[in-house]
Amino acid sequence: MSDRAPQPVERQLPTEESRDLIALVRDIIQREIAPRAAEEEDSGHFPREVFSLLSESGLLGLPYDSEYGGGDQPYEVYLQVLEELAAARLTVGLGVSVHSLACHALAGYGTKEQQAEHLSAMLGGGLLGAYCLSEPGSGSDAASLRTRAVPDEDSWVITGTKSWITHGGIADFYTVMARTGGEGARGITAFLVPGDAEGLNAAAPEKKMGMKGSPTAQLNFDGVRVPDSRRIGEEGQGFAIALSALDSGRLGIAACAVGLAQAALDEAVSYATGRRQFGRPIADFQGLRFMLADMATRIEAGRALYLAAARLRDVGRPFSRQAAMAKLFCTDAAMSVTTDAVQVLGGYGYTLDFPVERYMREAKVLQIVEGTNQIQRMVIARHLAGPETR
Repeated sequence: MSDRAPQPVERQLPTEESRDLIALVRDIIQREIAPRAAEEEDSGHFPREVFSLLSESGLLGLPYDSEYGGGDQPYEVYLQVLEELAAARLTVGLGVSVHSLACHALAGYGTKEQQAEHLSAMLGGGLLGAYCLSEPGSGSDAASLRTRAVPDEDSWVITGTKSWITHGGIADFYTVMARTGGEGARGITAFLVPGDAEGLNAAAPEKKMGMKGSPTAQLNFDGVRVPDSRRIGEEGQGFAIALSALDSGRLGIAACAVGLAQAALDEAVSYATGRRQFGRPIADFQGLRFMLADMATRIEAGRALYLAAARLRDVGRPFSRQAAMAKLFCTDAAMSVTTDAVQVLGGYGYTLDFPVERYMREAKVLQIVEGTNQIQRMVIARHLAGPETR
């Protein structure tokens, strides 16, 4: 409707290599992702071919060691790649974030032998991963999980159910948290489970209000046998591994949220500068101009917040509090910005002819995944005031 095309985000990138990387990502988006995003989301198509291309292009293992096929990129660069992908299609951006989350345990806590055997294929060999922590009875209270792994000679036999698993039923490997000891966090251990393991079955994908192209399914482990060589870390270390992964994963969600919000703002600006009422573009009206200004400010603030947390991570400093803040702020901002984008478009925003209604539906899940925003507030408060008294 407007000849005012959205301008690419001006990024502060640390190296010429990272600038070339963003250029590569934008080229792939323009050719392979953006043209089909709306149609494939409407039909519920999962773009496995896009993930294969991203793997071939070295984009599925960006923050990991090049010794095992990773990209050796700092988190501040990896997250900006996620933001670009999520702005084009959230199913892709979130999918890359989940895959990176699934690789975290082995990359950070696996033995050299385990990494040599599995990590290259996970990072650049065309495989796609999933992360299995939540269960039907333990979502926010993840330490109360019930899926159990019982030792049997040189193996473990896993029985139980995992829920809300992104890529459930289509992943090539699952990083699974299971109970090997007593109650509580110290009784949990991490395992790397092949996607085709005998006894592992996925239920039909959940029917969701958004993210229809990204399968989310319950997984049933019916006596799944996993050799001890696929146990990651020490027995009882699994919950600590899970929390470590989630700190990084929350930054991925924050970046995806900013990308989604940026896409909504771009659409709103394009519409507002082209739509004419009362003889002039509606972008001329102060009330709407202020709305666009507030949307842009939330996006810039969110981007700065997740990048600040990423830079702490990159230099080896604690970043858990900042990751929770970034996830909280960026996902709330995405919900606000996408809702405002629908308002800017008026009646058209409520139709399937424009993407902003899809952006609004997709934004909601970002306030829920990888720890609800209520949990993020609890995490932040614990850093400020200490644990709650019982």
